Amino acid sequence: MMKKLENNIVRLLPLELEHVEGIYEAAQDQRIWEHMSVDLTDKSRVYQYVQDAEQKRRNGTDMAFVIINRKIEKIIGATWFLDISTQHKRLEIGSTWIHPHYWRTNINTNCKYLLLKNCFEELHLNRVQIKTGHENIRSQKAIERIGAVKEGILRNHMIRKEGPIRHTIMYSVIKEEWTKVKKHFEEHLL
Repeated sequence: MMKKLENNIVRLLPLELEHVEGIYEAAQDQRIWEHMSVDLTDKSRVYQYVQDAEQKRRNGTDMAFVIINRKIEKIIGATWFLDISTQHKRLEIGSTWIHPHYWRTNINTNCKYLLLKNCFEELHLNRVQIKTGHENIRSQKAIERIGAVKEGILRNHMIRKEGPIRHTIMYSVIKEEWTKVKKHFEEHLL
């Protein structure tokens, strides 16, 4: 899982310490962190974030990527493979954040396409799940737009960093759906 994923819009590289400055620079807009469990507006938290990502990669549980906008060759966010289970051939795509300048562009769509393509065509997974908070309507619409199936709501699933309880909306794409989802990406979204 250590290879880069790229097309003509984005490049996803495994997160490394060399990316700290680029992440810090991209992470300075407070709107990014409204629905996230982290806040990377402080450089010490960015270092901890990268160190945690490297440890989880060594443990085989997670794989973090920086998102590079190919047009300007700069880091503009990050995305993760989480809860990797090789035994059950599944993982979660999540903890994605992107600088607000690139919201409602084709950046996140291209990221999800590359990640899902890797999951089903290279890693031969059975299931990829994506989840978001009940208040994050923008994220829910984006997940539904790519063709993921809404599975349900995990009530009182998490406590957000500010203290309120979050219900989690669960989505997935399974291997039997990938051909249709891929076609939808290629015909309508990319």
